[in-house]
Amino acid sequence: MGKKILAVTGCPTGIAHTFMAEKALKLAAKELGCEIKVETNGAIGVENALTAEEIRKADAIIVACDKNVDMERFNGKPVIEVPVTDGMNKAHELIQRCIDNKVPVRQGSVRINNDNEEKVSLGHQIYKHLMNGVSHMLPLVVAGGVLTAISFLWGIFSFDPTSDQYNVIAATIKSIGGFSMGLMVPVLTAFIAQSIAGRPGMLAGFVAGMMANDNGSGFIGGIIGGFFAGYFTLLIVNSLRKLPRQLEGLKSIFIVPIITVFASGLLMVALGGPCSALNESMMNFLAGMQESNPIALGLVIGAMSAFDMGGPVNKAAYVTGTMLLAQGNYLFMAGVSAACITPPLVIALAATFKKDRFTEDDRTAGLLNYILGCTHITEGAIPFAAKNPLKVIPVLMVGSSISAILTYMMKIEVPAPHGGFLILGLVNKPLLWVGCILAGSAVGAILYILVTPKVKVEKDNSQLVSVNIEAKSDAKSLYNENTVVLELKSTTKEEVLKEMADLLYQDGVLENKEEFLNEIKKREEVSSTGFGNGVAIPHAKTKTVVKPRVAVGISKKGFEFDSADGLPVHLIFMIAAGEGDNDLHLRTLSSLAQNLMEDDYVKAILESKNKKEVVRLLNGEVEICH
Repeated sequence: MGKKILAVTGCPTGIAHTFMAEKALKLAAKELGCEIKVETNGAIGVENALTAEEIRKADAIIVACDKNVDMERFNGKPVIEVPVTDGMNKAHELIQRCIDNKVPVRQGSVRINNDNEEKVSLGHQIYKHLMNGVSHMLPLVVAGGVLTAISFLWGIFSFDPTSDQYNVIAATIKSIGGFSMGLMVPVLTAFIAQSIAGRPGMLAGFVAGMMANDNGSGFIGGIIGGFFAGYFTLLIVNSLRKLPRQLEGLKSIFIVPIITVFASGLLMVALGGPCSALNESMMNFLAGMQESNPIALGLVIGAMSAFDMGGPVNKAAYVTGTMLLAQGNYLFMAGVSAACITPPLVIALAATFKKDRFTEDDRTAGLLNYILGCTHITEGAIPFAAKNPLKVIPVLMVGSSISAILTYMMKIEVPAPHGGFLILGLVNKPLLWVGCILAGSAVGAILYILVTPKVKVEKDNSQLVSVNIEAKSDAKSLYNENTVVLELKSTTKEEVLKEMADLLYQDGVLENKEEFLNEIKKREEVSSTGFGNGVAIPHAKTKTVVKPRVAVGISKKGFEFDSADGLPVHLIFMIAAGEGDNDLHLRTLSSLAQNLMEDDYVKAILESKNKKEVVRLLNGEVEICH
């Protein structure tokens, strides 16, 4: 059985080298009978990220990068570290070293400091701390809510010893669920503080959370207490840093806990009355909306739940539902659950009844959304929304809003915070609830079909290749016969770069030719874009570019370009991208870079008889014979 190899590729600009190295390593691994996965660190971010499990199982790891990546995760594994150009030009050699076990083991003591890490904004820090608390709280909410709901199967008063419905099993389940639900606010508060100040902050946070639970200040008091406990603990710890090392133990188990717990406790005593009143008024307002204006409430909840599907806006609606659920309000949670179930069902229904809106792979993933939707996993719709967010997200918001509005109008109650259709036995009107959700999902599916383009399926060398028509038409705009030269006049690198820049300027692609050319030269100073195989791809992104374009130059006799393999360049692509462009040019270039690793592809372009044929080849309109 072949070796399991992992690889990481990346270059400073993350446009072409990254993906050409990926392609070369995959081809070499295939030829040598190895299994490989490649993580790319390109300009559009990390793609195909390696998981901890994959790293654990890997026989060897190749890091072909000219930029900082997380190396600590590879401690204790056989690791080869080389420049990205070696990943392109020495792929076979690198794979063979892995096969022959000639790879040094990376020591755990070696660390790499990432000095280029961007500073996180205050708003993002606050959000991160809050989500740390929410993420630790939610499992308790789900467990407690579902157990409490299950106890109701014996009757709504089956936990009460004075009731005729009393059942000892139900009472036990209800008691366990109650303890879990009772930990919601303390855990939320503690882990907000822990995110800010580590374990010392968590201690004060737990106390603040317990007091918020006890004095009625609830979630609002808990959130305030968590942030205060965290930042106050951080202040105290930093102020005591100059204490003698001999007092370190005393500081950690005596001084810091007493000061931070006391201060946090005083704050919660002061907040008890005001926060309790605010909590009660907010709950009464939401409960009143259920009765007086279910349409407006459903519209808001539906839009929030589908806006970012698991993100902060979705979480805000969900956490509010759990707050009310803990107080015995099962109506509100029913609308939230319906809104969260709807987006994946919208995708699944559209994939079922209108197959021409999906590629073959997307259609398979779309059908899996039946399972995800029925089990309350909203995130199944995210990949489809990400491909066309401006059209798809509003559609999902409409579908979710309809589901929530109908649920509130029918006064459906859902006593559990999660589970989807698995908890239908706990819903007071189960079939009606399913009908409300399906109605919203059906409307959403129809709208999805109306706003998304058809997907054309073309046959190429006995393989089906799916191409999105809109995306393909965008890619075509990058190539134009006016910026193609079938025989370059220049014979040196500097002259060729100037000739290609002239070509772009004459076609109105550039406002300032000199500024663009300077950016091209700056990129060449970092490392040559002569990738080998007779190909060079100089590129620059600058405000002087009016519209994205790829200029193409062919030279039968070739010219020197400081290529990685030392050979002359016969084919040059000059990429011009504006600062306001999206990642269209990056996607196109990554695909182009991989195609250029194929000798037949390069040969077909070099042997083109006219400019039109070159453009058609680059747009994928001509079949290349292998």
